[in-house]
Amino acid sequence: MPSSSVSGPDRRLFLTSLLGVTAAAAGLSGCADNSAAADEAASDAPLASKVPAGTSLKISSYQNAQQLQFKLAGFRELPFKVSNWLNIGAGPDVINAFRAKSLDVANNAGIPPIQAHYQGFDAKIVAINITRKPNYLFATKPGSDIRRVSDFRGKRLAFSQGQAQGVVLLRALRKAGLKYDDVELVPLTSNQFLTALQSGQVDIAPLGNTQAPAYLTQYKTARTITTDVVDLLNLLWAPVSVLNDRAKAAAVAAYVPYWAKSQVWTYEHPEEWNEQFYVGTQNLTLAQAKGITALANKPLFPPRWDEAIAWEQETADLLAEGGFVKKFDVSELFDHRFESLAAKAVPAQYRR
Repeated sequence: MPSSSVSGPDRRLFLTSLLGVTAAAAGLSGCADNSAAADEAASDAPLASKVPAGTSLKISSYQNAQQLQFKLAGFRELPFKVSNWLNIGAGPDVINAFRAKSLDVANNAGIPPIQAHYQGFDAKIVAINITRKPNYLFATKPGSDIRRVSDFRGKRLAFSQGQAQGVVLLRALRKAGLKYDDVELVPLTSNQFLTALQSGQVDIAPLGNTQAPAYLTQYKTARTITTDVVDLLNLLWAPVSVLNDRAKAAAVAAYVPYWAKSQVWTYEHPEEWNEQFYVGTQNLTLAQAKGITALANKPLFPPRWDEAIAWEQETADLLAEGGFVKKFDVSELFDHRFESLAAKAVPAQYRR
């Protein structure tokens, strides 16, 4: 993996190169994306009250977690067919799958929809789960003496601008009073972070709470740095081409309540989830699994998206300040036809 710092004037060169690679991987050019987006306006037609027979969706299920949640929660008879559960989670991978029309709806954080917009791909947010506690912490390379975010000055930081880990890093730097030029941002995707840490390519990488226990067990001289920086949004989103299809839009609307209920089921059944998912599929010990679920966020589904939109705008503005995207109004990323569906599907204590 190439190591390159991204600061000052070089940042825009990095962005140009990164976006070019992403478009090439999808088999599309930036110009083609912008043209397609301009030709395809988002539908505001009322959602169908019933999913037409034979309608199917291709749904993301990173590490097969979503389909396992559905199985354990007893959601076997859905009003639509799931033609494929895709083991895909990273924002850049999801965007490419959307482009290739191999994925209809995905679960991500707030930054991938911003990145997709910047790349000229038209997609909309259809459900929101508010995250109040940090899902990420910062891990050091083995043998590092870094102990706090202020120690990041002059260090090499793993940075993925199209993923939640990237914005968590930027928010942490800003809170610590560090500017982008005070550090070296090494452009990587999250699935490269562990290798980069192990090899010493980077000094710091943001890891999910689920990744950190195994890393610390393997590398005794590494450490983690916790902060109170959160990535507020856990969301569902879909391409406009899917949402403009009346049958598929109805299926997405039917999927949202099941998705919300599955998050509630997982939160309310930590012991079963620990055994079935973390121990059974992720090869973690029960003690490690319990440590992860102890940090789990209580699902919160807002009946209105005002807070989510404000947060998303703040995130987009933060990226724009660093030259990572162009400033825009994020309200166009939300499809309000779906706004209340998740909240209506869950008990009152899970509404926010």
